[in-house]
Formats: sequence, C-alpha cells, structure tokens
Amino acid sequence: MAHATTSAQPQGATGLLLLADGTAIWGRGFGAAGAKAGEVCFNTSITGYQEILTDPSYAGQIITFTFPHIGNVGANAEDIEADVPRALGCIVREDVTNPSSFRSAQHFTQWLEANGQIGISGIDTRALTRRIREAGAPNAVIAHAPDGVFDMPALLAQAQGWAGLEGMDLAIEVTGAGTRDWQGGIWTLGQGYAGAGEGDRPHVVAIDYGAKHNIFRSLVQAGARVTIVPAQTPVDAITALQPDGVFLSNGPGDPAATGVYAVPVIQALLERDVPIFGICLGHQLLGLAAGARTMKMHQGHRGANHPVKRLETGVVEITSMNHGFAVDAATLPANVIETHVSLFDGSNCGIAFTDRQAFGVQYHPEASPGPQDSFYLFEKFVGGLKSPAGVA
Repeated sequence: MAHATTSAQPQGATGLLLLADGTAIWGRGFGAAGAKAGEVCFNTSITGYQEILTDPSYAGQIITFTFPHIGNVGANAEDIEADVPRALGCIVREDVTNPSSFRSAQHFTQWLEANGQIGISGIDTRALTRRIREAGAPNAVIAHAPDGVFDMPALLAQAQGWAGLEGMDLAIEVTGAGTRDWQGGIWTLGQGYAGAGEGDRPHVVAIDYGAKHNIFRSLVQAGARVTIVPAQTPVDAITALQPDGVFLSNGPGDPAATGVYAVPVIQALLERDVPIFGICLGHQLLGLAAGARTMKMHQGHRGANHPVKRLETGVVEITSMNHGFAVDAATLPANVIETHVSLFDGSNCGIAFTDRQAFGVQYHPEASPGPQDSFYLFEKFVGGLKSPAGVA
C-alpha cells in the first residue's frame, strides 16, 4: 500500500529521490531528464566518479556519493570502464562546478546528460547514507524534471513496482555482444593506452558478465593475451579457443540468478582442470560452482578504502569494492579455503581451491586504490599459465 510522501516539494526543486516507502528527498536535478527505478547505494570513494558511474556492476543502482565534491574535475574519454554507462544516476551534496582539471574534455553535467544518467544535488548525503546503513539499501526512483513538475503517484508506483536486485540476472543485459580480442594495455599520462603487447603470451579467455576495461588491461600488463566472450558462451565454445586460463569477470545483479547458466559452464571448466581466476561476481559464481551459497548483504561494500586481510600472511590490502552480495564462507566445501576477509565486517573476500588452480577475490584489484596492493593477483594468475595455449 502506498504511503504519503514525507515532505512537500520545496520551491525550485527539480530533482527527486522517491523511496519505495513514500519518503521524498528533494534537490536540484542535473544531467539527463526523466525517471529511473533502482536500488539506492552509497560509495565512499573521493576520486574516480567517472570510473564508478561506468562500472557495469552498478547496473540497476542509484549511487549516493559520500564525498561532497563530485564532478569537479569534469569528464574525459579515458576514465571510463565500459562503452555504455550502466548506473542509473547519482546523488551528490554540492552543485557541480566547472571542471578544474587539465584532463577534462567535457563538463560533468553534459557528460551525464549525453549518457542518459540522472543527477541530483543539494542532498544531505550524510543523512541518506546513515539511513542506508541502518535500514538497508532501499528501492527508489531518481527523477529530474527541469520544469519542476513530478507525477508523484506514478513515480511512487514505479518505485514500489521495481522488483529489486535479489533474484535479478543483470549480467545478460550488460555483457558484450560477441567474441573479440582485447586491444589495449596500461595508461600513461600524455600517451593514453598502450598496445596489447606481442609475442608468445599465455591466452586468457575472459567471460564478460559486465567487465571493467581495466581488468583486461591488467591481464595484459601481467603478460596475457585476452579474448573476451559473452556471458552465456557454452563451455565447448570456450575450450575451442584453446585458453591457457579462463577469467570470470565482475558484473551486476544476483549471482544465484546469473549462476543458472554460468555455474554449469564453470563447473565443466573445473572438471577439465582449466585454471580460473574470478573477480567480484566472477568470484561469487566460482563459489557457487564449488557448491557454496551466496547471500544478499544489508548495505553492501562500495568504496576505495576497504581493508582486506590475506589470511595466509596477515598482510592487509587497501582495496576497492563494489558488491551487494557475498559468498557465505560457512558453506564452502572441504576442497575450497577462505583466503581473504573484510576487516570491516568479516565477510568473505577471497577463496581458493586446494586441488586445482582456481581462485577468486571479492574486491577489484584492477582499481588500484593501494595503489599496487593487489596487482599480485593478476601476476599470480597469468604467471601460473603455460604458453603456448592448448587446453583440450
């Protein structure tokens, strides 16, 4: 049953976040006009807003930035992680200023509008973040009406009608269209991205559940040659590419829903003893393939300052995270060990098989918040592969 909104629209309000419980949070709209329904989350990063908004793992989500000054360095074509941005929009404290970076090629507001993403400024993001922490990530509609006219009953019905991320397979919506060879290496200031490298390199086939581009660049930097395949690629088509190893990418949505078609493929690869490395959703899918369970988190982990402990050595890595589901470590089988844990809440952040070369981590080593704390994972995976390729 619909609830009344908690506040009247203030004068001049052109932006609205309308929660499914009827709570209306008013602000100033910018970027694209319109209305979109999704889950409201928060991200504690103080840099990298363009990378965050183009991360396919944010499909179906409205991002609250806890750092108040978002958009202040503008936008450019190099700091993106996917060809099509997938986040629904963003909620920020301060109005977007003119860009103050020599790398800026476009005003942030114009970039949002060009990519169909909605922004709202003037929001008490501290209060909204506290609400999410205490009550969990709510479903909501983010709306921008330049004329200040909102159809409240229709927007409330839209918010309440959105099914939520649990049980939702979004990987199928954000995966690439076909098999392709990845071209591009690491970025250098003033020179852009390097080539993919030549020579006799181990061949990694990456299953794209909604991958960030910098993961592929990191695999190249670690010495691999990368071929990308869509999320629903059959196992025989993958092995026909003769990979030395298979990478399972990050992505959005509920891993159990994506696992309906992904888990049998991963299990078949494990049976053939193909080396596997998974990140984020790929890590969760690897856990499901092992026989473990995943669970929806209360608020999720999203930010670039999350401490993760390596259980083998006790070393603490500062990591970047973006996930609302986690592997339940208590359900891991005997041949899979927990390798990393979050020091924030003790949730699982890494697993490894003891009887084959397969491992995964929940966080994003390619995002480099440390900045080099986690690159060893790419070196571990690529360094353990034989070359030339030849998986039967």
